[in-house]
Amino acid sequence: MKPLLCAACAFIAAIGLSAAAIAAPKNETPLTFTARSGETVEAFDGAFMVPENYDDPDSRKLTLHYIRFPATTSKPGAPIVYLAGGPGGSGIWMAQNFRFPLFMALREFGDVIALDQRGTGASNDIEACTSSLPVDDMAPPSDEEFFAQQREALRECIGQWSAKGVDLKGYTTLQSVNDLEELRRHLGARKLSLWGISYGTHLALAALKEMNAHIDRVILASAEGLDQTIKYPARTDEYFGRLQAAIDTQDDAKARYPDIKEMMRRVHASLEGYPVTLSLPQRDGGSAQMLFTRRDMQRLASAMIADPNRFARQLIEIYAAIDEGDTAPLAAVVFRFYQPNSPITFEAMPVMMDIASGVSPARRALVEEQAKTALLGPFLNDTLYLLDAAPEYQLGDDFRKGPYSKRPVLLLTGTLDGRTYIESQKEAVAGLSKTQFVTVRNAGHNLFMVSPEVTETIKDFMRGENVDGREIVIDLPTF
Repeated sequence: MKPLLCAACAFIAAIGLSAAAIAAPKNETPLTFTARSGETVEAFDGAFMVPENYDDPDSRKLTLHYIRFPATTSKPGAPIVYLAGGPGGSGIWMAQNFRFPLFMALREFGDVIALDQRGTGASNDIEACTSSLPVDDMAPPSDEEFFAQQREALRECIGQWSAKGVDLKGYTTLQSVNDLEELRRHLGARKLSLWGISYGTHLALAALKEMNAHIDRVILASAEGLDQTIKYPARTDEYFGRLQAAIDTQDDAKARYPDIKEMMRRVHASLEGYPVTLSLPQRDGGSAQMLFTRRDMQRLASAMIADPNRFARQLIEIYAAIDEGDTAPLAAVVFRFYQPNSPITFEAMPVMMDIASGVSPARRALVEEQAKTALLGPFLNDTLYLLDAAPEYQLGDDFRKGPYSKRPVLLLTGTLDGRTYIESQKEAVAGLSKTQFVTVRNAGHNLFMVSPEVTETIKDFMRGENVDGREIVIDLPTF
């Protein structure tokens, strides 16, 4: 037998894996990967080239980056590719942070790939766009004017990006599916397993539709269907009903918050008639004034409802305080994100991906009708009022038709998910005949790390066990 001569081969030998178990692709470099926790693991830093627009033979090239964590078994299955949410999330960042233990656990079944999708993290070469539109926080526009400003700012940014040579038609979920196929070839794998959350499930569902023969198994959490980029406002209202039911299980909380929907309506009505002036401390030691409106409250709520044990609990406290005439808790949250008179800005990948996925005409009509009376109006759906700024970038109804597949799929659903709702998630996977449903009771949108049982359930699924109907129960926060 010839000696191990290359650095990668020596690295493989050092971590106790056979060269047969890992045939290192090109453009990979061994590294010691350090998680936020301080834990380290030997891994590979990899990259591969793709066209920005697969439909344009003269397209510029993008370099997509990933970290590959080698399998800990001598007989690895298909590489497991993590698909971050957002759109816009970084897979590499998530591996470094909250989900590092789950990345490590899944190495039992194959190489685990933390991929930075095109336009994200280390795979992003597009600068954020700051529009020239002036913003006066003490003279907020009407809703209609606000929507028009957002559309005008996006059109300006599209012009800026295009002038710099960016092909924005490359930032669609279908283009990212092509990237997954290129990654599969780059890795020399016959199939990939996909592991995604939120927008990552949207991409995984599109992959099942477009490259089904090259998919092994799929793990989904908090699923977003191909026609679900725009959420139903009525289902958001139903979520608040489930949140109330959770509150009602705690006597003190039930007494404090007997009807959160009615409380929210009171606060919105009060802010509509009498916006409040917030004085917000700034980093330079000064303060900034902001006239906080009903729309601001609905937008803030839309950003805070994903998880009951994080911001949703704090959001309810803010509503209760405003209802009692106290804006201090509100100001304490707003100042963390607010810069005075900040111009409208956009990141290319997140906004263009969502616009490309778009919404069917029938769904849009129903969403707009529901938004007229819904607690948060249209503001859970930022993309809804941007669509008309760039209709030429939408993929169309054929894209939004759900996939049909017999591949094994695991769907984990949180009962208190404030972003992707139980009924919607079931609809998203309706065409997948081998889906196993697992309910995580009292969990929200970001459910992977809420209990060790989630990790064990995923591992059981990867072993080929039947976990359909399993229920995992976690504690509620104290409201």
